[in-house]
Amino acid sequence: MPTSDVSAPPKRFFRRFRRDRRGSAAVEFSLVAVPFFALLFAIIETGMVFFAGQVLETAVQDAGRKIYTHQLQDANLSAAQAKSQFLTDVCGVAGILMNCSASGGVGYVDVDVKYYPAGTAITIADPIDAGGNYDPSGFTFSMPPAGSTGTVVVRGFYQWPLFVTGLGYNIANINRNTSSSKRLLASTMAFHVEP
Repeated sequence: MPTSDVSAPPKRFFRRFRRDRRGSAAVEFSLVAVPFFALLFAIIETGMVFFAGQVLETAVQDAGRKIYTHQLQDANLSAAQAKSQFLTDVCGVAGILMNCSASGGVGYVDVDVKYYPAGTAITIADPIDAGGNYDPSGFTFSMPPAGSTGTVVVRGFYQWPLFVTGLGYNIANINRNTSSSKRLLASTMAFHVEP
């Protein structure tokens, strides 16, 4: 009378278990699945961050060209109206990927336009403080006066939300290692205004 598998000697039972290949692909995939999907999502998120950075760069360059060619100054707008028009121009391009319904908050495009008279030292402050927080309090919007030949520095910023940072991949530069970590996208353009 043959013995059952349960009553078989343990050596023979483990030998049979080792030879059985049913389900091995599922087990192997379960071991590889978590790192595979973490890597896949990290690659997708990094690609989106670089793509969004390029979109912001293009938007700021296109809007800054209106200052460079005097189109914004010659429209006889107040400083608030000029800033609103500038943001409208930036959001016309960047609004595809970024929230452009308002300015001055998390998830919105912030701009910093500064005019430096000829011969003045240009100082650009980092909007990320020592604690890793985003601080746009030093941003201004100062248009070059008519007939000026100074330098204008135009900067645009957007706080891009990150989702894969919890899986060990972190490209955040704002609030790093917190639940609200973000990547600050930045675009800078500097030029002498056309006479």
